[in-house]
Amino acid sequence: MSIRKANRSLAIIRHYGCLLLLLPMVVLMAGTRPARAMPEPAIAMYGQPLYPPGFTHFNYVNPDAPQGGTLKLSAIGTFDSLNSFIVNGTPVVGLRDFVFESLMARSYDEPFSLYGLLADSIDVPDDRSSVTFHLRDGARFSDGQPVTVDDVIFSLEILRDKGRPNYRTYYSKVVKIERPDARSVRFVFARETGGRSAENREMPLILGLMPILPKHVYAHRAFDKTSFDVPVGSGPYVVESFSPGQRITYRKSPDYWGKDMAVNTGRYNPERVVFDYFRDTNGAFEAFKAGLYDARLETDPTRWTTGYDFPAVREGKVRKVTFPTSLPSGMYGLVFNTRKPVFADIRVRQALTALFDFEWINKTLYNGIYVRTRSYFDGSALSSCGRAASEAERAILAPFPDAVPAAIMEKGYQPPSSDGSGFNRPGRAEADRLLRSAGYEIRDGLWTRTKTGEPLSFEILVTTPTDERLALVYAGMAARSGVHIQVRNVDASQYQQRLDTYGFDMIFYNWDLSLSPGNEQAFYWGSAAADTSGSRNYMGIRSPAVDAAIAAMLAATTQDQFIPAVRAMDRALLAGNYVIPLFHPDRQWGALWNRVGFPARSSLYGYRLDTWWVVPQP
Repeated sequence: MSIRKANRSLAIIRHYGCLLLLLPMVVLMAGTRPARAMPEPAIAMYGQPLYPPGFTHFNYVNPDAPQGGTLKLSAIGTFDSLNSFIVNGTPVVGLRDFVFESLMARSYDEPFSLYGLLADSIDVPDDRSSVTFHLRDGARFSDGQPVTVDDVIFSLEILRDKGRPNYRTYYSKVVKIERPDARSVRFVFARETGGRSAENREMPLILGLMPILPKHVYAHRAFDKTSFDVPVGSGPYVVESFSPGQRITYRKSPDYWGKDMAVNTGRYNPERVVFDYFRDTNGAFEAFKAGLYDARLETDPTRWTTGYDFPAVREGKVRKVTFPTSLPSGMYGLVFNTRKPVFADIRVRQALTALFDFEWINKTLYNGIYVRTRSYFDGSALSSCGRAASEAERAILAPFPDAVPAAIMEKGYQPPSSDGSGFNRPGRAEADRLLRSAGYEIRDGLWTRTKTGEPLSFEILVTTPTDERLALVYAGMAARSGVHIQVRNVDASQYQQRLDTYGFDMIFYNWDLSLSPGNEQAFYWGSAAADTSGSRNYMGIRSPAVDAAIAAMLAATTQDQFIPAVRAMDRALLAGNYVIPLFHPDRQWGALWNRVGFPARSSLYGYRLDTWWVVPQP
């Protein structure tokens, strides 16, 4: 982790760790509603929001950014719908970012904090079992109609009933809707039997991010059908024109109601934003080189290190840039399906991890550009990497003394390493030791279970050329040590079906993780999810220690409780050797033509397209 990232991560801990989530309380008689806070202009998941009332702009914007011009961007594939809220069809990019707004706006300088937008204040009781929003006077849609309580209620109901599954899952937790006055709406959340649901802590913020649709428009449209009906929202842009599957142009709404809001200062600077669609990334890259669009965010390590040597770069017209980020790396790894007998023994999983020679792979395949992943939250304040467990972490894990080895408790997970020569002698020696202790021996050049004569053999399921190439390289490494791996490439539909039913031995998978992990962690790693078809617990984890850490995380009410719980979960996951941790870039990569400007300071989340601008031409 870079010094800059480390300092920023420590700053987050110092800032949030010293604050308590204590809201002003009103003494109520027993048996009445929970104590309530006064309406506030902002809310944080834990602690207090970073920006005080009356702030003028976010720190990661340029408040004096030039206005006007056209920013041209790219998208891959095609689109057949201007409705991004439903499962049907392939929606165009940009609608949620440019056309539709939420009750509150998210700050990307913090893990999870919201500030008033369509709503000027938020009111939650101490247990967060409900939330009340007061709508801002003057907020209106692009057709001039005011944003009303009816619009907010309609948005929740139609997204819950006809929207994407994530909307249905969260918004169905609202069991009652009230109207305290003509400009306020209150949502009451379901409770677990016998007490407060831990999910309620997140729900006020989830509702704060709900897109608000005009009832007078969408009540008369077939909402669950793909459509090229021009969308109507309250956001800073409107759809000016589009060519189905090829291009969409957003133009600034001439009478945008929120242009002077602090949360919008320095954002939405271009007069127009255009997305041109390309069939594949190669075609898009050639178009960028020709100057057909202005900015490219790169994900291909080979292209990043060797592809940007074309005339416009050499002439200084295009510049390569990197954006630091304090986002967790997430976990990109080779996943062991521990439901399979071949991976039931942790020593086998540890041996196979030792055979993965990251140093050689990184140097040979990726020009040394990646760093090894050492935590599910690597690069962030939530990571256990390089940190001794705190007393709070130890308390969470104390009932499970065998769940996390002392080494991981003292300094975090340390993956095997090599000298990069390709021989990986330390890894092969360690695999030899582990497999013999697990009851294997070498017969006819293959590791074979001593008691049954069954060879150590399994399949890696892949569906992309990139994964297939890496899988074949790893299979070759394992073969030199006597492990037989077959790589099977299947089409996308078969691949998804086998993932949903856990019909695989090993796969590549990437879990994207945030600075504010929540209920989804149980869906990823919880024991109950191991037997639930379609969950993301692809490893089949059934760990009481992981479950306890997730429960502590969800029950946390302060940052001082939350961070240790996440780190304890991280240690327990790493100790279980459920994946072979692979690698990640330590920053975001981009290339921009000189006609594009961006702020000097990145957010915690890295670059933000909505803060860029078009440089005025002389």
